[in-house]
Amino acid sequence: MKTTAVVAAAAVVLAGAAAGAWEVTREDPADEATAPSVAVTSAAVSRSDIVSRIQLGGVLGYDGSYTIVSHLPPGVVTATPRPGSVLKRGSRLFAVGANRAWLMYGPAPAYRDFTAGMTDGADVKALERNLAALGMDPHHWMTVDRHFTAATAAAIRRWQAAHGVPAAFRTGRLDLGQVVFLPGKIRVGQIPTGSGSQAGPGTTMLKATSTAQVVRVALTTDRRSQVHRGDSVRVTLPGTTRAIKGTVRTVGKVATAADPNSGPATVQLTITLVKPGKAVAGLDLAPVQVDIVSSRSRGVLTVPVTALLARPGGGYQIAVLDGSARRLVKVEPGLYDDDAGAVEVAGDGLSEGTRVEVPVS
Repeated sequence: MKTTAVVAAAAVVLAGAAAGAWEVTREDPADEATAPSVAVTSAAVSRSDIVSRIQLGGVLGYDGSYTIVSHLPPGVVTATPRPGSVLKRGSRLFAVGANRAWLMYGPAPAYRDFTAGMTDGADVKALERNLAALGMDPHHWMTVDRHFTAATAAAIRRWQAAHGVPAAFRTGRLDLGQVVFLPGKIRVGQIPTGSGSQAGPGTTMLKATSTAQVVRVALTTDRRSQVHRGDSVRVTLPGTTRAIKGTVRTVGKVATAADPNSGPATVQLTITLVKPGKAVAGLDLAPVQVDIVSSRSRGVLTVPVTALLARPGGGYQIAVLDGSARRLVKVEPGLYDDDAGAVEVAGDGLSEGTRVEVPVS
């Protein structure tokens, strides 16, 4: 049986409220207990799965962080995208003078010119994969590998033609800065260097993120052990009741030092959304409510939490009904499920279907 301090605390509050509603004067489970002073009914002990949840505040935003710099020749910035725009493979990122930088997908930055005679490398393979995905090798003459060939140059010339480069300037080579490799589609955030500004190699042009939305939570270090990678999550926007399913992707290992004026030290919790949907489309830096399934017990006995009674001297008990007889049985509470209003219990003589006393709601 799995229990947590958080669950026990919740059970104490609710059990205390239930015990305050009706008086118990005898604690011997073998004897009939004094009848309650409020209207009661009965409920069956059930066998089911039960979960415990942690409720936290979080922020909905976009995953990843990319700083995109120019490696084009120096000049005046002539084009930039709009903040919030989504750019995919083959999109223009920005232009300096007549030179343009294009987005392509790749795991590492471009660091050299692409031209005949260059040494083999993973960057060549990334370029060829992008050219093929963009339809620039319609006859499949190009082999996507680490080697720059005549077929690679031909694919570049087709790409140059598709972007209006005059025939005389379709060289079949790409200079450093014309291609920017990023892991995938991006969402443009900030434009540090706008149109009309001067830019040279190393100038920060754009700041962007991926297009995948995530929720970030500042989790206090004392609760870190209660949350695990893969835990199920429900995310709710303020003012709505519809919950979006998610999963804990990472639990931070490096804590942010506590500030005496801002509370305890925290680690970052990152949550991925299963199917974000239209409800969160385009939202950035939006506050959300996060419910994390931190513990789970499977196939255990459960009762309504209102069945719990405080025992004199500490602990809990429930009133078991056997025909017209009523007896008090000591129980050990486990996980508390706020949604179901149920609590995991263990006690002598309890089994599935046993009737227990609960106040009339």
